Amino acid sequence: MDPTQELEVQQRREPEKKTKQRPRSKPMDSKPELQVQQKRELDKNEESIVPARVFVPTADIYETQDALKVILEMPGVEKGKVDVRVEDGVLNVEGRLDLGKYQGLLPVYTEYNIGHYARSFRLSNKIDQEKIGAELKDGVLSLTLPKVQEAKPRTIQVV
Repeated sequence: MDPTQELEVQQRREPEKKTKQRPRSKPMDSKPELQVQQKRELDKNEESIVPARVFVPTADIYETQDALKVILEMPGVEKGKVDVRVEDGVLNVEGRLDLGKYQGLLPVYTEYNIGHYARSFRLSNKIDQEKIGAELKDGVLSLTLPKVQEAKPRTIQVV
């Protein structure tokens, strides 16, 4: 058999390549899909006199017709220990934990480290900075950032 015929025979024997198919989903009772998200520690460029770690709280941002809604998770932070302020077009959020609650406790199992929280967001000129609202409930901070009148969608009637 010459080399050309041998190549043709090998090509015929190789199975045809199939296109990739999506893997079948696993039954509900198999390995759980949800996983614990690790806390990210805040990268600090400046020195701090507070002897505690500072974490970046996880955030979800939703948009409605009238506002943006920012949801931040800060477990363990109480209302009086949250600072929300706007400076030079930047929304700064800080939450301080009462570390005294944890003194003397010996952890048996932990899924997250304890520490303070800090995060900032640059605001566009489409946010009415004077009307920002905040509410803290069960360690979840909800911020409402209303849009300025010009940024709200509107219908223009044609005559």
